[in-house]
Amino acid sequence: MTPSLRIAIIGAGPGGLTLARILYRHGIVASVFERERNPLERPQGGTLDLHVESGQLALQRAGLEDAFKRIARYEDQGSRLMDHHGDLLFEDPNPDAGDRPEVDRTALRQALLDSLPLGCVSWGAGIHEVRPVGDGRWTLHQGPATYGPFDLVVGADGAWSKVRPLLSTYQPQYSGLTFIEFGIDDVDRQHPHLAKLVGRGKLEVAGEAKSIMVQRNANAHLRGYAIFRVPSDWAADHLSLHALKVQFKGWHPQVLALFDAANETVLARPIYALPVGHRWSHRQGLTLIGDAAHLMSPFGGEGVNAAMLDAAELAQHLLETPDRSSAVQAYENHLFERVIPAAQGSAEGAAIQLSHDSLALSLAHLHHHLTPQ
Repeated sequence: MTPSLRIAIIGAGPGGLTLARILYRHGIVASVFERERNPLERPQGGTLDLHVESGQLALQRAGLEDAFKRIARYEDQGSRLMDHHGDLLFEDPNPDAGDRPEVDRTALRQALLDSLPLGCVSWGAGIHEVRPVGDGRWTLHQGPATYGPFDLVVGADGAWSKVRPLLSTYQPQYSGLTFIEFGIDDVDRQHPHLAKLVGRGKLEVAGEAKSIMVQRNANAHLRGYAIFRVPSDWAADHLSLHALKVQFKGWHPQVLALFDAANETVLARPIYALPVGHRWSHRQGLTLIGDAAHLMSPFGGEGVNAAMLDAAELAQHLLETPDRSSAVQAYENHLFERVIPAAQGSAEGAAIQLSHDSLALSLAHLHHHLTPQ
């Protein structure tokens, strides 16, 4: 591929920025369009564990291994499981022995942004339409503004991608699960009992077909998710910490203390997914990565890792294959097969999550995957 080809990436999440960085490292400056007005406009979500074979591999190809080590928290890989009575069923402190260190999404995004040239990302650019202009090229449209034409448009724009409908008729479907996100600030100083409860990593409390997951983030911050099955519009009338306490009434007081200590920011995250095996017919000048291509539930920990691996593999095909259409088609054919196991695992996780057997299943999973062999 020659540097003269014009590439647009819609979405400045980890997948889109990883793609832009790898291409830039090889002399190709892509144009990234992001609807958010700045990198800190909204919370980026919880902490991530980047896998060696996917997320960390992508950062290696991006030349960001040292940057990753500066922000990775190897000491926060522990895991605890409790029942809703407050009984500890499993604990693996594992402070620094694992190979999946935690990293905050905001820190990861900033490391990627810092590695790109000034002006590579256009902020406040909410693309609402992508139009063909002939010869396999496309223009992007934001109100009266037009960008392009581009030789390749990559949809890295998440669950409700504006690019996907040009390739696929599928829409994400609600899983029945909703995550209500809450946060606790300055936990080590203000709430040491909760810092001890969560430990150095992640705490899961499960029971009565409900769950609470809490992750330690950087800067002594805890990010929690109260998880239960409700209609997709439940949060429209019930989004509050008080409503969470009602949902979890009767749980152990030390668990409910998490809600008492939370700050005022409470967010609803209904969980949607695309069908397992989602694929599309190749169309010249367009492709998808990340959630736009294979939106999954978060119960496999593969979302960001898969998106970053998508970026690395697409970049490799583009850099090694002179014909861009052949390069994209080769990437897509491999992608469709590669993500099936992860998508199946995520779908199965969503199906059994919060069942009356979920606590035993979680315990079995932890013993299998986290206990040193």
